[in-house]
Amino acid sequence: MSEQKGPGVWPGLKYDDAEAARVFLTEVFGFTETMTVRGDDGVSIAHGELKWSEGGGVMYGSMLDENGLPKPSAGSQWLYVVTADPDAVHQRATAGGAKVLTEPYETDYGSRNVTIADPEGNVWTFGTYPGA
Repeated sequence: MSEQKGPGVWPGLKYDDAEAARVFLTEVFGFTETMTVRGDDGVSIAHGELKWSEGGGVMYGSMLDENGLPKPSAGSQWLYVVTADPDAVHQRATAGGAKVLTEPYETDYGSRNVTIADPEGNVWTFGTYPGA
């Protein structure tokens, strides 16, 4: 068995405008682009991967018919991203014009969280709780 290089579970997101999502997620949220595979048209994104500096990552792509699978709807996903500094994400998101759904707050389980929507309505919570 080979050594695991990244997360074992990847959240996957589909976008009507995956290129705009790539720019938003890297420039506003602070993800790092690690892979972008364009579709046959050279514009759409068939497969993209973004790395979070504190661990983990997401896969994303354009809304494309894929092998006859049902086409998902945009803006229907929720993701949680562990970060030591949700206030810094909040500041970048606010500066980038993102829709902040909750200002940074303390939870009753000891996490500091902020919840922000991306341009197509996917809900992202950034928090200090690392999971059980």
